[in-house]
Amino acid sequence: MRGAILLVSDAALCCSAKMQSGFKEWSDVRVFLAVMRQGSTLAAARVLGMNQTTVSRRIDVLEHSLGLKLFEKTTRGAVPTSDATALMDDAESIERCAAGFAKTANSLRDAQTNTIRLTAISDAFNDQFAAILEEFKTRHGNAQFELISSEERLDVLAGEADVAVRLSNAKLAFEPSLICRRMFELPMSLFVSRAYAEKYGVPVGPSDLPNHKVVLFGGELATHPANEWLLAQAGTAQVAMTCKDFRSISTTVKMGVGIGIMPSRFKITNPDLVQCFELSSELGSTGWLIVNPSAYRRPEVKAFTKFFAPRYAAYYRATQQKDDA
Repeated sequence: MRGAILLVSDAALCCSAKMQSGFKEWSDVRVFLAVMRQGSTLAAARVLGMNQTTVSRRIDVLEHSLGLKLFEKTTRGAVPTSDATALMDDAESIERCAAGFAKTANSLRDAQTNTIRLTAISDAFNDQFAAILEEFKTRHGNAQFELISSEERLDVLAGEADVAVRLSNAKLAFEPSLICRRMFELPMSLFVSRAYAEKYGVPVGPSDLPNHKVVLFGGELATHPANEWLLAQAGTAQVAMTCKDFRSISTTVKMGVGIGIMPSRFKITNPDLVQCFELSSELGSTGWLIVNPSAYRRPEVKAFTKFFAPRYAAYYRATQQKDDA
């Protein structure tokens, strides 16, 4: 019995020793990945903002803790071994988990400080937008905003923003779990610059478009119904340029490059543009307020959703009535 006890005790000590010498420093994964991706400790050091000696030492420590040879040092840099290659998927998984950990922590921190992360395209952040936010802060003094201007569609469901002001088209479908508030309809028109109109004339209907150069959307707006319609009417040979957003379309049209699609209200806000004709309603856009379902459970986000949507909708209705007048 005494011998058996000694054997168990020895096995436990052995297991304990292995655990103590095993992998523990998660930050070494970041160094490992940098060397794998950059091909040398020197290049990895530049990316990481570390000294090359520190990077080399961290790799040595990692190799010792794992009991594996990860890199062969050559004149070409650090050549990964087969063991290092086999560990790559797990290392990248740890990297993704660390990024997710940081994102969740940031979301929790923002929730504690009552910060509402609000994203929209740059053109949306106008004076009326600011006035609505100011009025909300006056009524809810503890609320703060982080405004994220982006022409790209941030992933609201993944937590990249709490709330998004977004224009959609008929082909865009939202994730069912998102909180969506329909705010307004945005008619679209074709525009040219005054210089273009004087030189080439103004198209008054679809049959005129094959005789004119056109400016189209690229990127996420390429599938907008109005964009596809204009391409079908004018033809590929008439495409002069592609742009990713309304602001760049406006600038390009003002340069006299060709005809472009823009919200009809631009005839009021952009005197340098000449409206050709308004497109049919099915080729327009819809303005939505999109809210992350987890963020919506926070009182200030729910209050902001109910406050902002009707006021922003009223602003667009007033703009439309001014256009019609």
